[in-house]
Amino acid sequence: MNNARRKVIAQVQAKLSEGRACIEEAQELLEGVRDEEQEAFDNMPEGLQASERGQQAESAAEQLSEAVDEVQTAIESLETAESNLESASE
Repeated sequence: MNNARRKVIAQVQAKLSEGRACIEEAQELLEGVRDEEQEAFDNMPEGLQASERGQQAESAAEQLSEAVDEVQTAIESLETAESNLESASE
């Protein structure tokens, strides 16, 4: 591989690294919101948990948890891409 292509790969790696850092920060924020929503549901009296409001809180916590999982998958994909680029430029 020539130096020009290595330079482009290095630029892509830098952008992926920046993007991954932003996504990791977003994931931390999302995990906090998910944890707060789950805690709010867990602290509701049993009767309120069974109400529409309680079910909405539980559903929101589940959806947030799924979103966290998807964000984690994205981070893992970016890490794989970064690794592949590193191997390609050796």
